[in-house]
Parts: sequence; C-alpha cells; structure tokens
Amino acid sequence: MDLLNTLVDKGLRRELPTRDEALAVLATSDDELLDVVAAAGKVRRKWFGRRVKLNYLVNLKSGLCPEDCSYCSQRLGSEAGILKYTWLKPDQASEAAAAGLAGGAKRVCLVASGRGPTDRDVDRVSDTIRAIKDGNEGVEVCACLGLLSDGQAERLREAGADAYNHNLNTSEATYGDITTTHTYADRVDTVRKAHSAGLSACSGLIAGMGESDEDLVDVVHALRELDPDSVPVNFLIPFEGTPLAKEWNLTPQRCLRILAMVRFVCPDVEVRIAGGREVHLRTMQPLALHLANSIFLGDYLTSEGQAGRADLEMIADAGFEVEGAGEVTLPRHRVADGAAGVCGAHAPEGGGCGSHEGGGCGTHAGAGCGSHEGGGATPCGSGPGAGERPAEARTDLVAVRRRGAGTDLAPNA
Repeated sequence: MDLLNTLVDKGLRRELPTRDEALAVLATSDDELLDVVAAAGKVRRKWFGRRVKLNYLVNLKSGLCPEDCSYCSQRLGSEAGILKYTWLKPDQASEAAAAGLAGGAKRVCLVASGRGPTDRDVDRVSDTIRAIKDGNEGVEVCACLGLLSDGQAERLREAGADAYNHNLNTSEATYGDITTTHTYADRVDTVRKAHSAGLSACSGLIAGMGESDEDLVDVVHALRELDPDSVPVNFLIPFEGTPLAKEWNLTPQRCLRILAMVRFVCPDVEVRIAGGREVHLRTMQPLALHLANSIFLGDYLTSEGQAGRADLEMIADAGFEVEGAGEVTLPRHRVADGAAGVCGAHAPEGGGCGSHEGGGCGTHAGAGCGSHEGGGATPCGSGPGAGERPAEARTDLVAVRRRGAGTDLAPNA
C-alpha cells in the first residue's frame, strides 16, 4: 500500500505525516489491519527496538475531585463505587511503589486527584519522591497532580522528579464537551510549565469518548507540537456512575489503528498503552506491543488491570523484552548530549514527537500519568470510524480496584 510505504519512510526520517495521511490510517479496513501494524512496527523497532518499558501507578489520593471531567470515575458527582482516601504518607507511597519496581517497573507514576496541588501538596509529594528515590537507585519518578502554578514544576524537579504528566485528552474543538471546570488551554499551559522546568513532559489522549477521527488526529498533532517525551494512549473505560458510562465505541481493531496513527505521527517518542487496554484490546494486546513501547504494569488508578505476571508473560511470548533500569528509553537524538539520562532535554537536532517545531510542552489528576480509566459527558463526535461495526459493551471486564495503594491488600504487580 503506497500510504503505508510513505508513512514508514516519514517515520524513519521523523517527518510529520499530513492530516489526510493520519486520517487514512484510521480509515483502513480490517483486511488491511495487519499491514498497518507491520508498517508502524517498523517505525517502532527503528527507534525502540524490541524493548518494552514498564510503568507503575501509585494513586496518592483517590476520589473527591472538584473537577467535572466526564470520563473520570473520580470526578465531581461521580457515583462510581471507587476507593476514596486522602493523601498517602511518604512511607506508604514508597511501599506501594516497591511492589511495582519488584515486578520490573522502571518508572513510578505518582498521581493525585484534584484540580491542582497546593504548595503544601507539592511539599508532601516532594517528600514522597525523595523516599522512593532514596530506596531505589535509578528509578524514574513521574508526578501527575493536575494543573500547576508558577514555580511548582521547578520544586518537583528539585525534589528529584524526572517527569510530569498532564494529558490533553481530546481535541481543542471538543474539549468543552467533556470538561467545564478548566480549559484545554489550562492543560497546554501546565505541559509547558513542566517542560520549561526541565521535567520530561508526558502528555497523551483518551480515545473512545465518542470523538471523530478528525478529533483524534487533531489532538495527536497538537501533542507533537507540544513535544512530550512520552504519549500515553488511554482507551476509555465507561464506568457506571459517570456521564460516559454508555460510550462503548472501541473495538480491538480500532484501538490498533489509533495506536498505529500515534506511532506514525510521533515516531521517536515513548508511546504508552495506558488505561483500558485489557478492556478494549483484550486478546489483541500482544499486537499492540508492535506499536507502543511502553505499558503500565498491574492495576490502574481506580480500576483493576491485568495481573503483573500476565503482563510479563505476554511481553516474553510476543518476542519482546522488558527494558532494564540501565537502558535509556528515548533515542539518542532526543537525549541531551546523548547522555544516559532517563529523558528530558533534547539535542538541537532532536525534537518533539520527531520535531521541535511546536515548542512548549500536559494531566488533570483524573487521568493519572496517562492511565485514567474513567468514563463519562456529552459525546464529542461520531464514535467508531467510518464503516466499523459497533463495539460490544463489555461491562464484565470493568472491575473497580480494591487492592494496593490505599488498602490493606497486596497490589496486583
């Protein structure tokens, strides 16, 4: 297929596909799906080999959020029966993180619900970052605390944070349909604050909220301009008790097309399969490893994920290998001076999602470190891609997290 040959060539050169090319990926047929995966897989292997980076979530503060993000099980007015608790102490968070690290995770993502942190919250999280780093040499720590005020990103960086996550979630044109208590511009501003402070920016999207193909392409192109080092791709889990509880728009095939499109637009960036992969990709999860080079291990913020051991077996059976603590995730041109650091500043030739033309570098705590599993607002667009069959509602696969952080039960790592 000429389209795929063109996209592979562009991906190997870190060249931005056109909007029409990105849309064409989402419009491919099921008969073409394996060709799409194979083509995007060439780009993935060029920049990341067969390595899979493991990330582990620690939900520092669950529920009770004043924001109205419709996809979120922690939102204002949510009737989802999730765990609700206030801040974990640093030793509790460090103990929770240790389980994920023992399972092979390289990065710990510290997430807290809420609009954004107070200065006292930043102090609290800084103490937690130090506790985790003191006990685990070489671990990466990403904070996800919502909208940042001036100076807070710098303080997190000084405490030892490596990255900050704040997702754009959907296109600017439809953002007001899913959230009214803050704006798309607020999210962009937080990503830029993190980037300016020297933190590795992590910002992604949520698919399956009823958005159109055009919305998906718009948000991924916007992410490329913002230049994050990692792009988490979440697949909406429609939680009962949230406004989007009936939005079952995703099939495994559509999820794979979305991941392929993200890989083509962001060829040399860490693409992470985040919340919802077990619910929507299901038995097709191993194919997604040919597109993304990063996943979360075990459970998510408020929902249960696949068992950590099953994740490791899947990676091995698919012919991939877990990225070691001493390995650099990003390609050399995206790491300053080719150093062996985790991520962050880019060499002059490098750039965001393949180029640095956009400048700037976004999650409301509800979408924690790219793994939000929420559900819920007015649908944004047209749902499944043109010609796709309706997705089956698989509410049997949605399980509220009852173990790990904030409980007395062992985590699923």
